[in-house]
Amino acid sequence: MSSDVAAREFERHRPRLISICYRMLGERAASEDVVQDTWLRWAGTDQDAVKNPEAWLTRVATRIAIDALRAAQRRRETYVGPWLPEPLVVTAERTVEADFIQAQDCGLALLWAMERLDATERAAFILREAFDVAYVDLARTLGKSEAACRQMVSRARKRVHNSGPRFDVSNVQISTLIGEFFTAASNGDFDAVTKLLAADAVAITDGGPSVRAARRPLLGPEEIGLVTLSVAAKTLGQPGGRIVPCFANSLPALMHRVGDKIEDIITLLPDAQGQIAWMYFMRAPEKLTATN
Repeated sequence: MSSDVAAREFERHRPRLISICYRMLGERAASEDVVQDTWLRWAGTDQDAVKNPEAWLTRVATRIAIDALRAAQRRRETYVGPWLPEPLVVTAERTVEADFIQAQDCGLALLWAMERLDATERAAFILREAFDVAYVDLARTLGKSEAACRQMVSRARKRVHNSGPRFDVSNVQISTLIGEFFTAASNGDFDAVTKLLAADAVAITDGGPSVRAARRPLLGPEEIGLVTLSVAAKTLGQPGGRIVPCFANSLPALMHRVGDKIEDIITLLPDAQGQIAWMYFMRAPEKLTATN
């Protein structure tokens, strides 16, 4: 296979590889780094001896991503406050890069829920659930038996789907809830805010090391309501500030802008009863750079 043909073959699979790696890592740059490492290995192998390039590239990228996730998990142990995945944001003025179009189908709540899995479990869950990889190929990729892979996927599926929020909710439901919550918070209506929240609701704010944010998840309607109203009172009146509807990982969200700078991305998911179960507040500037 000539170098040009090898490059075209790799580029044909790049969106799939980016999607796998983003699901594994929850970060743009880290995903691109893993895909670049995969390219270097592809360029250095005998491509003519590879019978199934997609399977080969998937296997190599997954193994590199597992190592990258383990390293990232060690770094996140000292992260300031809760760590949340980087959003892929679409507005009326901008779309995500072509390489990340497939990746944006993975919701932020699902990425958050997968944080409770170890790296190998996460890879097994992603490859099977999102890409329908056969168990025989999964076993080869992970160096496990097919039976062990089936057990891992089953265990991961239960842990993810017991995390609280629903993952099968419609955009209309999310958009309606966001609108109701924003209206109640803007009006300083504590009772209205708390009525929208499930009894076991959780709100997570990621400000990184440089922006003030809650250093632990907020739990329950009262705590979430008190903090939300306090923050809304301080931020919504900022000169040049405005709230813009957007999409974060293909789901309705709100963007808080001050001038041309994005300060926050906010989204949520309901539980089975239609109350807010999970809220996401991204404030870390380094995770909003691509959006800005």
